[in-house]
Amino acid sequence: MRIRSLLAVAGTAVVLTLPAVTPASAAGAVLTTANGDVAVGDVLNASLASGTAATLYNSTTGTSGISCATSGFTATVVDNPTAPGTATESLTAQTFSNCTSNVLGVTGVTSITVNNLPWATTVASDGTVTVTPPSGSAVQTTVVLRTLLGSVTCVYQASGLSGTASNADNSIAFTNQAFTRTSGSTLCPSAGYFTAKYAPVTDGSDAVVVN
Repeated sequence: MRIRSLLAVAGTAVVLTLPAVTPASAAGAVLTTANGDVAVGDVLNASLASGTAATLYNSTTGTSGISCATSGFTATVVDNPTAPGTATESLTAQTFSNCTSNVLGVTGVTSITVNNLPWATTVASDGTVTVTPPSGSAVQTTVVLRTLLGSVTCVYQASGLSGTASNADNSIAFTNQAFTRTSGSTLCPSAGYFTAKYAPVTDGSDAVVVN
């Protein structure tokens, strides 16, 4: 009788643990919100994290260049597989405004325009973000500056961008991403290093989590 009782207890324990194990083995998608998986076709948005600026400085440690108080992006979800994995998005818009420059001879920033969109963007479960331009193209930004000599146009290009997604504040951050000036006046810095943090990334009003 004692052996049967012990077996019955053990069997009950196994049964009770099964419901806990089953959900844990059923992973959700790479991109989720509090309401569930992010659907293919959903549009994600983000602006600069509060208290930060998007900058294009002339070196990784310098503070000479351009600083924008306002920036944001829009991306459409193309694929969102089961985690762990890599989600794919199409970056369809990125904007910059309220920009200033402290470059000698530059009196203001007229505009910053992102070119060659859309860009393919991937977000991996480990938080790695990769931005890739269309084949045969480049990640390109055109900057129009007001200078003591009149208006000048500077074009900067990069082969791609690498960033990091964090669930701590639902952010995507880019740090010192190198751009090369491909055309423009010598008043334009010969190189630019792009830094920006966007948070929170949202799907509608819901913050996006990377799994």
